[in-house]
Amino acid sequence: MKKKKWKPLPPKTFDIPVHEIRRGYRTDVYFWRSKIVMEKAGINDRALMQVFQKKGGLLCGVDEILAILMLCSGYYRDLEEAYRIFDEYIKVKQHIRTVYGSDEKEWIDARKQRLELEYQLDALWVKTGHELEIRTLNDGDTIEPYETVMTIEGPLYQFVHLETIYLGVLARRTRIATNVYEVAQVTNGKSILFFPARFDHWTLQGGDGYAASIGGASLVSTDAQGAWWGSTGAGTTPHALIAVCMGDTVKASELVNKYYPDTPLIALVDFHNDSVKTSLEVARVMGNKLWGVRLDTSESCVDKSVNSVMEPFSVTGVNPQLVNNVRQALDREGFQHVKIIVSGGFNKERIRAFETSSVPVDAYGIGSAFLEGQIDFTADVVKVNGKPMAKVGRYYNENPKLTTVEYL
Repeated sequence: MKKKKWKPLPPKTFDIPVHEIRRGYRTDVYFWRSKIVMEKAGINDRALMQVFQKKGGLLCGVDEILAILMLCSGYYRDLEEAYRIFDEYIKVKQHIRTVYGSDEKEWIDARKQRLELEYQLDALWVKTGHELEIRTLNDGDTIEPYETVMTIEGPLYQFVHLETIYLGVLARRTRIATNVYEVAQVTNGKSILFFPARFDHWTLQGGDGYAASIGGASLVSTDAQGAWWGSTGAGTTPHALIAVCMGDTVKASELVNKYYPDTPLIALVDFHNDSVKTSLEVARVMGNKLWGVRLDTSESCVDKSVNSVMEPFSVTGVNPQLVNNVRQALDREGFQHVKIIVSGGFNKERIRAFETSSVPVDAYGIGSAFLEGQIDFTADVVKVNGKPMAKVGRYYNENPKLTTVEYL
């Protein structure tokens, strides 16, 4: 049997709320109650949990789940004492938020108290993750509908409370990775800029950025999105900076280059809805310092350079004619080095149309399209003490591609 060395992402990579997950605070309550029922009834049967999904895609979230299983599988030595300490822990967390910025001494004292409560909870917790037998596919593996992606085997009471957590991780990470991967298949190797941070909750950025990298994204827009895989945020000059420069895109570009001279300069050139004119203005001043221009014309606007063009495609927003106009204008004046990035409502279908028509785009900036859809995962007990035991319609589905996790 193959062995999977656990190397890619160690547990320290993830910001896991360990104490809240151990206590079942973030799990469906019926799983936590089941754990306690098994503990109190002395049910320690060994179960094999099988994880699968119905749509297929690009798997992501495995290393994060392994960290959760290692850190959060187990039980409390003294359940009632753990309940008492955890309740106090939650109150202290809330108190820290209450006094932050108003009473520095009380805030510091509360943080010390929280740390002490964490020590106490750690002392009560018996970690058993290293005793589980886990077989899994890896992050970045393509998966087929109904394919088993992971099995977890061990005394069920030790990890039943984690089902909500690991299924949610797989669902989110796999959806993002799959969406990015599907776009990567139609870009002909061109760069993908992962820009959906503004369309979702900020707490999701770290995992989303990692999933995007697994799917094939070249750049992310926030440092948090790049933290797990050693990257940093990248982007262009925003409309807001141009606005406070009184609509002067050249001035905004000069300021960015002045204070961030080592950052590739990408000018956003649609502020005045005249992307050809603005692109040339910036290129003439910035010269070789200008790495690229970004076209982001609103879908409700028609750029001045295509105002009189009648074509079978829509002339609003960023369209092939606009990109061609900008490329030709830059090339005529010797700015062949300036790359063109497009954004604004791009998805897989729209990119495919651009690539089929050989539109001279160098990179695609994509936002909310990467958040679309859903890939749900399911977990079922299919064996108990090595014997088949599953609800009707479920059965052990052996997958020879799974490898056994070897903990370090």
